[in-house]
Amino acid sequence: MADPLPISGFADEIADDLDEQLSTLESLDISHLDLRGVWNENALDLSEDRLDDLEATLDDRGFSVTSIGSPIGKIGIEDDFDPHLERLERALELANRFETDRVRVFSYYIPDGDDPADHREEVLRRTRAAVEKAESAGVTLALENEKDIYGDTPGRMRDLLTTVDSPHLRAVFDPANYLEIGARPYPDALLQVVEYVDQVHVKDAEFGERGEIRPAGEGDGRIGETVAALRDRGFDGPLSLEPHLAFAGSAYGYSGPEGFEAAAEALKDELDEVGVEYE
Repeated sequence: MADPLPISGFADEIADDLDEQLSTLESLDISHLDLRGVWNENALDLSEDRLDDLEATLDDRGFSVTSIGSPIGKIGIEDDFDPHLERLERALELANRFETDRVRVFSYYIPDGDDPADHREEVLRRTRAAVEKAESAGVTLALENEKDIYGDTPGRMRDLLTTVDSPHLRAVFDPANYLEIGARPYPDALLQVVEYVDQVHVKDAEFGERGEIRPAGEGDGRIGETVAALRDRGFDGPLSLEPHLAFAGSAYGYSGPEGFEAAAEALKDELDEVGVEYE
């Protein structure tokens, strides 16, 4: 019998304070988190003393880190790449420190009005350079289908994944992000990337560019069916709550404790309905 799927979450959607983040997760019986922001700082910018405090607290309270929710790849395709590549090295260091083999990344913003195809080769060059560093560090880059970046469509995501063709580059499947660009996540988008999906970001939305972000099951994402289809193929990756119920920005989202709790319960209801076990 398959192991239960781990439920995780971007804990900075709960609060900036670490104790409040962890207490909310504990109340929901969630012992995994995606590390992005804490104490009002991005994890990549934390001092060594802060990292020591974070590591000790997570260990003491029995939490494991699912991914480093890095902002790597969230720059313009024409922006200077070398300093950004150095920042990736910091993300890989944190992955090893917090014993996760997953760093979330993106595939660069395309200038307004440009044909993404005109930037394909540069996106590939940068992605290959990042993957080489990840391979050396023994870490997998989890590529998210963020709106307005090169890989925001399922076709371009598949192109990146198949062309780079590395076990150290896998896909984050974010149903709400696909809905926002007018793509149906299930089954249409999923069919194009299904064999590469390593992680699901759980937020739902109404179909269309101005669709409102919603908890799982309250939009058009068909999240329960998506997870069930992945599980039938042997998927055992994390389901990471990223609800964005109060605020959805380009760098982070916010839901607050009550919003995060509502999102977690909605996900569990979806999983119960399709018979997928979770922990």
